[in-house]
Amino acid sequence: MISGKITKAINDQINKEIYSAYLYIGMAAYAASMALGGISNWFRAQAKEELGHAEKFMNYLSEQGGELVLKAIAAPDQKFTSVAGLFDKTLDHEKEVTASIHNLVTLAKKEADYATEIFLQWFVTEQIEEEASVSDIIQKLEIGGKGGNAILVLDKALALRK
Repeated sequence: MISGKITKAINDQINKEIYSAYLYIGMAAYAASMALGGISNWFRAQAKEELGHAEKFMNYLSEQGGELVLKAIAAPDQKFTSVAGLFDKTLDHEKEVTASIHNLVTLAKKEADYATEIFLQWFVTEQIEEEASVSDIIQKLEIGGKGGNAILVLDKALALRK
């Protein structure tokens, strides 16, 4: 049986994952408003992925006999000023999620909850991929310039994400 502390921490993480999806939906809308359908596609795919993460946590909680407690999802900041800014904000956000996952791992170790510790390893690895993916996009924008043709090339490339 999962402890109350772990149950609360996982419920908090579910909220963070859904918030992430909400944030990325807003970013997708911003990109779409600029006729950047490929970048919008990337953020919509990212939102779906975050909802998938929340679902993994919900399923795990259920399998371990923990109670799901859904809370209000905070409204994300929707003041975007540039495509480069979207990805900078995304990287900062993913670093926050990484820290949150690491805190969960620390708590699982402290609670001697080996099942949760093992479960969380998938998320530790996933966050490495998340940060690397966004860092790669930011680096491409820095190399190509943060405007004009570089954004159009990036838009075309990100349209391929499924």
